[in-house]
Amino acid sequence: MAYFLSCDWGTSSFRLRLVKAESAEIVAVRKSDKGIATTFNQLAENILNNPEARLLFYLRIIKEAVSEIEKEVNILLDEVPLVISGMASSSIGMAELPYRSLPFSIDGQDIETALFKASVRFTHPVLLISGVRSEVDVMRGEETQLIGLATESTAARGEGLYIFPGTHSKHIEVKDRQVTYFKTYMTGEFFELLSKQSILKAGVEPAGDDLENLGCLESFKEGVLHGRSHNLLHAAFRARTNALFDKLTRKENHQYLSGLLIGTELKDIRTSDASHVYVCSDASLRWRYETALDVLGLKEKVHVFPDGWADKAVVRGQLKIYKQFTHTT
Repeated sequence: MAYFLSCDWGTSSFRLRLVKAESAEIVAVRKSDKGIATTFNQLAENILNNPEARLLFYLRIIKEAVSEIEKEVNILLDEVPLVISGMASSSIGMAELPYRSLPFSIDGQDIETALFKASVRFTHPVLLISGVRSEVDVMRGEETQLIGLATESTAARGEGLYIFPGTHSKHIEVKDRQVTYFKTYMTGEFFELLSKQSILKAGVEPAGDDLENLGCLESFKEGVLHGRSHNLLHAAFRARTNALFDKLTRKENHQYLSGLLIGTELKDIRTSDASHVYVCSDASLRWRYETALDVLGLKEKVHVFPDGWADKAVVRGQLKIYKQFTHTT
């Protein structure tokens, strides 16, 4: 196998990559906002309840992206295997798969998967990866990132607390190379709701990477400290009075609210018995979490992966799971 196609299909985003199988080098990428939620909402009633038609509907979207990559790299990709992780295996995805229950091994050998053989209508064999559940929590996609991160990176020792920031941030505990516990924090979704749909929206104004501005940076840090020590429901209203009393500019207030929610999320780490903490995210969140961990006095035991490692972890995790699957079948 010279190449494989890596698809990371989340609730709000779609990513397809052409990857060299031997080195896990990403050759080409296609990204869009055609996430699983948007795609599911486009399903007609007669397709929704027809498993075969529903699967093909989703695969046609992938096929369009594959065709674009073929034109870019000038390589015919028929029969190249496709590995999919994320929300594609959920109740709103192409085919719902059962969750794997805790614990599970970080070498990828016991993750739930399903194989769909290549056909005339879709010429790639498809390995669909499911998610993981505890008694009170679920995740789809982060387990694949974790497998790629913990088993392929020399920085990660396989033990500790792994943090994957995002719309629904995940904190995953690994002991004896097994995932034993994890928590979901709705940090990104709460920020979106508060800053765009609540009474606070009039007092905040996003401005990209404005943490480079000293006032914005200090406001973010203040928010982090308040998130650690204050009641969130009360502290969130400060973003209202900050604006009313002209204590902060709208841009600074935006950063205060961001810091408040991230600080609320990260305060749980103080009670964790993990000797090492690993943070892996895209560039837009990496600096925020690194700064917040420094403010909370936790930076010494934290390793923050560089930009680009979030994508690498997905690809390496998918490749690891695919090799485990083909080895046992």
